[in-house]
Amino acid sequence: MDVLAGMGSWGSSLLGYVVPFLFVLTLVVFFHELGHFWVARRAGVRVLTFSLGFGPELLGFNDKHGTRWRLAAIPLGGYVRFFGDEDAASTPDAEGLARMSPTQRRESFFFQPLAWRAAIVAAGPIANFILAIVIFALVFMTFGRQITAPRVDQVAAASAAERAGFKPGDLVLTIDGSPVESFSDMQRVVGGNAGRPLEFRVERGDSEIALTATPELREMKDAFGNVHRMGLLGITRSLAPDDVSTRRYGPVEAVGLGAQETWFVVTRTFDYLGGLISGRESADQLGGPIRIAQVSGQVATYGIGALLSLAAVLSVSIGLLNLFPIPLLDGGHLLFYAVEAVRGRPLSPRTQDIGFRIGLAIVLMLMVFATWNDVLHLAAM
Repeated sequence: MDVLAGMGSWGSSLLGYVVPFLFVLTLVVFFHELGHFWVARRAGVRVLTFSLGFGPELLGFNDKHGTRWRLAAIPLGGYVRFFGDEDAASTPDAEGLARMSPTQRRESFFFQPLAWRAAIVAAGPIANFILAIVIFALVFMTFGRQITAPRVDQVAAASAAERAGFKPGDLVLTIDGSPVESFSDMQRVVGGNAGRPLEFRVERGDSEIALTATPELREMKDAFGNVHRMGLLGITRSLAPDDVSTRRYGPVEAVGLGAQETWFVVTRTFDYLGGLISGRESADQLGGPIRIAQVSGQVATYGIGALLSLAAVLSVSIGLLNLFPIPLLDGGHLLFYAVEAVRGRPLSPRTQDIGFRIGLAIVLMLMVFATWNDVLHLAAM
């Protein structure tokens, strides 16, 4: 009985990870591919396949335009295949393209003007950014945002805050001249600026004073045991009733805040990549499908609002990743088009084929590395 109970608990836990993971990933992938699909249709390109997932088809149907919409067995991505594509990566079918009639060429992606091809490719990542803004806006409108005043409750001994002169009751007004509206705003600035002196304008009693503090890079565990590296001052927030409130926003303001949240994810991502190059950040923070599944299940315990916010963050991340100038990704295609615009003619098929092979190797290495990090992360928990 104990064994059966253990198996039931394990199955329930696995289901708690898989369902949120599939929801988040499917939503993000669907809108990414929908961006490619929608612009391609506007350009008059024939779309052969719209697939969620890879491998054998589980469900599918053909629409009135002849596009095969399919749900595949391996739910780790998706693709849109155009008329003239050799495979799901949109590599050209050289023999098929050579045999096309003038009418068929007008429906093929590869015979479209350069501007249309670039627009079709860029539409996927752009759709991810739009999706993130919309999701964040819906969360702000529906669930609101808890705002905790940036007031200091306690100062840790021998911390960066104590050395800077922070006192309990201090209310942070600005950091490096930028207004601070909540404790979360302050955490974001401090967390991403470990080792860099920050100028604080603080309200203390009836006066304002200036303090300079340098956040220390520390490892912190969240409620689920996940380790995060970030800058810390060594202060806690005030949870007094007057310092905590929940605010919901109207559509216009929510969209503006959604755009701000999306931009924050973009800038934080580039800060992290810059930290990797300079050695300030560690590559073990990179995660793959296992980590995403784990985090999805954990975040789902906080409710649908938190899970939607995670989907928005993942959407931005996938949009950015696809814009990297790596052949095989959208950014690699855009790089080829940029070269074509400069040269006045496309790269040779052999050059493009070599580029795609290199891109495939890079993508596979990144996937293996991220998955290895996931395994080490699980083993350490």
